[in-house]
Amino acid sequence: MSDLIKNNKIVIGVIIGVIMTVSSIFVYLFWYDSTDKVTERVRVIANIGEGCIAETHDGFAVNIGPCDAFPGEVIVATFDVKSKKQTTNSTK
Repeated sequence: MSDLIKNNKIVIGVIIGVIMTVSSIFVYLFWYDSTDKVTERVRVIANIGEGCIAETHDGFAVNIGPCDAFPGEVIVATFDVKSKKQTTNSTK
């Protein structure tokens, strides 16, 4: 009888571990890896094959996808905030 209880404790522990692991992955995917879309007025810089490149109000260049705008036009566009990552070139 004690072997049956011991084996059940191990199985329950494994099930709890699997549930915690799956929950952690689920939280990561939706909290850290989800897209943060924002809609704002942007100035189109270029219209290239991959879509329009636009400048946001704070100076970042973002790809807003296909558009019919010409360079210099101000349009309202929706884009992923994570695409506004600033790259720094340090030359020391």
